[in-house]
Amino acid sequence: MIKLYGFAMSNYYNMVKMALLEKGMEFEEVTVLPNQENEYLSRSPMGKVPCIETEQGFLTETEVIIDYLDSLGLGPSFYPVDPFERAKVRELIRYLELYIELPARRLYGDVFFGRPASDELKESVRKELQKGFAALAKLAKYDPYLAGSDMSYADFYFLFSVGLVTRVTKKALNWDVFATEPGVKALLGLLEQRDSVKTIREHQAKAALPKI
Repeated sequence: MIKLYGFAMSNYYNMVKMALLEKGMEFEEVTVLPNQENEYLSRSPMGKVPCIETEQGFLTETEVIIDYLDSLGLGPSFYPVDPFERAKVRELIRYLELYIELPARRLYGDVFFGRPASDELKESVRKELQKGFAALAKLAKYDPYLAGSDMSYADFYFLFSVGLVTRVTKKALNWDVFATEPGVKALLGLLEQRDSVKTIREHQAKAALPKI
């Protein structure tokens, strides 16, 4: 059985967890925070979460893990069959990671941990996110899912990255993404109706750590 290492409030952990739940795969959760202890570094060399333990060893990095789970052929795949459409899903994932979640992460300390960010940092992040959302708008279909009529792994990333970023922009930048980015609110609402997401939210509600 696969073991999933991480914690309930980690957005990347929950992307993998959603994949496991949607596929109906059995797995065991092992609660661990990112750390630099030698024991955990032997599993996740950068000390990051999530990582998974398989019969063959450990795997790290969310996209790598999800691709591995998909390659096992257990449960439904959330990649399109067509090679180009599959690449478009990967493209969406990369844009979400690099141009939306990553810039917003620079303000997590301000929003979630009481470490005020400077006005200069906030303005820098705002500009990066404006470019990121503008780029995403050119790629996203919202029909009703990010890549089209079928849910894909890009939607898993969308839910747990953009969903978080909307909170960051609201609190740190006084920017309501729902008002400026058509399609975002409706897709988030649609994804929250999934049984897998309801399970994840229930587990989060029981946890006592800040949501990241």
